[in-house]
Amino acid sequence: MTALHCVTYNENNVEKPDLVLVHGWGAHSGVWETVLTTLKKHFRITCIDLPGHGHSPEFINNSIDYWAKTALEVAPEKAIWLGWSLGGLVAQSATAIASERVEKLILLASTVKFVATAQWLEAVDARVFKAFHTEVVRDPRASLLRFIALQTRGSKTANQDSRVLRKTLLQPEPKAAALDSGMQLLLTSDLRKQASTINCPVYVLGGEKDTLIPAAALPVISKLFPNAEFKMVKQAGHAPFLSHPDEFCQLLHEWCFRDKPENIEGEQ
Repeated sequence: MTALHCVTYNENNVEKPDLVLVHGWGAHSGVWETVLTTLKKHFRITCIDLPGHGHSPEFINNSIDYWAKTALEVAPEKAIWLGWSLGGLVAQSATAIASERVEKLILLASTVKFVATAQWLEAVDARVFKAFHTEVVRDPRASLLRFIALQTRGSKTANQDSRVLRKTLLQPEPKAAALDSGMQLLLTSDLRKQASTINCPVYVLGGEKDTLIPAAALPVISKLFPNAEFKMVKQAGHAPFLSHPDEFCQLLHEWCFRDKPENIEGEQ
């Protein structure tokens, strides 16, 4: 089996904690560009392109566990995992499959179940997701552009964030089959029961203005894990690392190095 594409950054080649970054639906590792410079000062970073996204090949098996296993194959033996949106589902599954390899888990604008049901209201209406999935099959590129707009809606820097995402995510564009597969995973994945088996520290980080993961859902999501806490980034949408890069990096650093206090260079 062909491995997923990944890139590792280790500034000055010194020993640092490993941080795995897993992007969201329709994206690729280039989406982290705005925060890499800061994060590289404190972490050895591995950015993974999910199946059919960026420079990674497509795979026939499109279960969330399979995507997680392919990510584990190229990830460090022990690391902090951060998953954004769809990437959060992958990171959760990787943690459940190989808990000994995940030191800490960060869910960025992500959840255990993206589609609402009568028993799970902290999510998007199923009809909205299904209608969008139909559009993805009919016109993948137009759907990706619409989704970019949706991810930045509500942010105080929405126009700027949207331009960055369009520039980044369309070079290269994700494969149509990968967009379809990723949307099916968003529609069908339900990791609520699995959450109770994840014992490592979990950080549920989201935006106050996120239209996909409501701010009110953050404490509900965190309660499903044995050892979790949540934090809301004010005035941020679905991509806090774009709209609030300094605050995002500071929050990430403070949580990951809680037992080793240290300020990010140039920040107070």
